Order: sequence, then structure tokens, then C-alpha cells
Amino acid sequence: MTVENINVEKAIQRVNDLVEQERTLSPALKASLEVLLLLVTILANRLGLNSKNSSKPPSSDPNRKKKPKEQATRQPGGQQGHKGTTLKPFPDPDLVKVISVDRNTLPQGDYQSVGFETRQVVDLDISKFITEWRAEILENQKGKRYVAPFPKDVTRPVQYGIGVKTNAVYMSQYQLIPYNRIEDHFQDQMGIPISAGTIVNFNRDAFECLEFFESWVKKQLAVSTLLHSDETGINVGGTRRWLHNVSNDSFTCFYPHPKRGSEAIDEMGILSAYKGIICHDHWKPYFKYGGSHALCNAHHLRELERAVEQDKQKWAEQMISLLKEINKATNEAGGCLETAQAQHYRKRYRDLLCEAELECPPPDETGKKKRGKTARSKARNLLERLRGFENETLRFMVDQNVPFSNNQAESDLRMTKVQQKISGCFRSMDGAKIFCRIRSYLSTCRKQGVTASDALRLLFQGKCPAFMDVKEHCAE
Repeated sequence: MTVENINVEKAIQRVNDLVEQERTLSPALKASLEVLLLLVTILANRLGLNSKNSSKPPSSDPNRKKKPKEQATRQPGGQQGHKGTTLKPFPDPDLVKVISVDRNTLPQGDYQSVGFETRQVVDLDISKFITEWRAEILENQKGKRYVAPFPKDVTRPVQYGIGVKTNAVYMSQYQLIPYNRIEDHFQDQMGIPISAGTIVNFNRDAFECLEFFESWVKKQLAVSTLLHSDETGINVGGTRRWLHNVSNDSFTCFYPHPKRGSEAIDEMGILSAYKGIICHDHWKPYFKYGGSHALCNAHHLRELERAVEQDKQKWAEQMISLLKEINKATNEAGGCLETAQAQHYRKRYRDLLCEAELECPPPDETGKKKRGKTARSKARNLLERLRGFENETLRFMVDQNVPFSNNQAESDLRMTKVQQKISGCFRSMDGAKIFCRIRSYLSTCRKQGVTASDALRLLFQGKCPAFMDVKEHCAE
């Protein structure tokens, strides 16, 4: 790494060599110097990192500058050839108002009605709707009373209906609106008093009803050809925890856990017996699972960008161009290259890594005394990974099911990060589990073409969405 024309790695290595040669240093001073050099290495590696060359979010970029918008050359609105959309008349209007012609304004003559010209106004009427159930009471001559049975879901003198539950959970778990703002919405817009505790109870009811769905979606994922897997840190009661995600383009499953590695993956219960392809970002525990693997090239591109900017590695810049070229060719070929073309790109890939060995050689281990693997630079580690995991890196060009990146998993996790920005944390692990199960259901429904509102309404009605293709009652 170079900082202000100073090669930091060489400078640190030179100091290390001098420390090793100095025989008069006390063990305590030598250990202290090693710790300081380690801290300098860590801090130096962080310099210059941004969202383009690492996994840091764009919001953390220092002195972030937005590109100025180009001067618009087109007129506002739809352009020539654009297929526009507009409101179409609704077949069943809720209210019809007839406007009669004032015949006093017409010239004298005989007139007869020949039809109507119609115009519709689409509006919104937000209001509460109260249904009162009155169970008839019969009393015989002896004074014994018989009361008609209420519907099984009407259990209290006054209670909230399915519409209120659906709307509350939708705003809380899908739109991620804080509880106090949901309270204001119900009170201001509909005149319905509702408390934060009630909203929590609605969320908990949805969580319990979705126990069957969670088992079902895990089975669907476990038999899928390809799975995307990723994890992200979450704050639970001020403590760092992990939210795991296993998904594909049809199903989603989120799961919170105190740990990040194999213990959490095993407890999640999807990858343990999975034999298909797992797409991930090279997190080592994933290699214990699945039949084969595909690595996220979006991560590779960011790391290669860092090697270009900080380590001035020319081979990394060439590798960026090569991976992008292969991806473009694969897309143009319909998702899978022919054997000859794939071999051509594989040879170019290998030749480039061979050239990289000259520019980024392994560390000199001559006279090595310490046990273990000698520390490598980040650029060297990346080079060795690309060489050692060639099949996993290039699997996207020979398997139509495998994408170029792990964007599916990252996209599914994105709203979790939004939730953490809004709320700051989960108050408890129970709250995190409620969020994960409901979001798994809503994300899966969205992928299957079912809106979040319809999905929640079906849930509180005790029905399963049609795509689940099961006879069992969801709440059972």
C-alpha cells in the first residue's frame, strides 16, 4: 500500500527486519513494537477505503461528492415512442351521480335521452368501519336463557378486526414505521385509538401464525438448485448479533443468531444437508456446506479496485476489465458460454494471474524463524484466492443458474439495514425473530407476485397464499 508516495508495507517490513536483527531488545519492548507495527498496518489499510473498493456503504465515504446532473436536452414528460399509461375507467363505481340537462336552456323542440357521457373521480375515503354482532337471547318459561353463538373469531366485547391488524403489521414490519407514528396514523386518519403494545401483539400474532410458513420455506430452499447466502451485523439491545439470510429469486428466509459462523448456519437448518450450489462472498464457514460454490464477483471487483488505488497493482486493473468482459459475453450468450469460448477466457484468466506473480510475488521466507504462514499483503491474498478458487470465481460463465454476483442476498438484506437506521436496534432477540419471520414471508410473497397487504390479509384470515400449494391451514 502506498500513502503519499511511501510504500507502507515495505517500510513496516524494513522495521520488522531491524527489530529481528537487534539482539539487545528486551522481550517486552520487542512485543510492544510488534503490536504497534500491527496497529500501524491495520490503520494504514483503512486509509482510502470507500464504497467502490470495499464493502463500506456509500454514506461513509469521506467528502462524498455527488456528480452534477447533466443538462437535460429532452422535454419533460414521455418521449417520442414511449408507451404511456393513464388511469382507466373502473367498471363498478361506488357512487353514480347523474347530471340532467336543464331543458330550459335548450331551444324549443322535442328531445329524447340517448345515453350519458361519463367521467370518473378516483378518491380515497379513510374511515373506521364498525360491525356490531347482536346474538339473540331466548328465554324459556323457566327462565333459562339460550344465546346464539358468535363467530369463532369474535371473542371480546370490543376488538380490532383483520383490516386493522393487516394495516398495523404492514406499516410496522414492511414500511418500518415506528410505533408512535403508527399510533398517530390510526388516531388522526381513522379515529381509532391504538397503542404500541397492541401493535406489538399484532406482530406477535403474525409471528405465531407463520410458524408453518417458516418450516415450509426452509424445505423449498433446501431443494433449490442455487442458494444465495449472506449475513449482516445487527444491534440487539446494545449487543452485536448477526442476521443470516438464505434466499434465491423465489424464496427468502431470515434468521437472527448471536453467532456468525457454523453454529448459526446449523441452527437455521437449511444449508446443513444442502447439496446444490451456494453463492456467497467467500465467508469460510460456507465451504462446509453445499455440493459446489460460486463466489461473488462484485466483492472481487471492489477488492481489485482497492488493489489498483492503494497498491498500484496493474494486474488488478486488467482483471477488472477481464471479469467485466466475461460477464458481458455471458449475458449476450444467454447466461452460459460455449465450451470453446469459456476455455478461451479461462486461459486469459490464468495467464493474467501468472503475470501477476511477477508484479505481486509472495513474501520472502528466507531465514524465516517464526512458525506459521508469513503474512501477505491484501493484494497478494486476493491474487492467491482468485487462483485457488478459479472454478468458483468463473462458475457464472459455464452454469446458466449462477449469476455474476451475490446481489440477490445483498438485495434481500438491504431493508434490514434500513430498519437498523430507523430504529437503531432491536430491543430483544424475540423482536429480531418476529421481524425476520414476518419479513421472510413478505419477501417471499413479493417474489411470488403477492402484494404485502394481500399476504398479511390472507395470514390473518388463516389462509395460505396460492403459491404455497398446500391444503393445511396456515394458522394450524
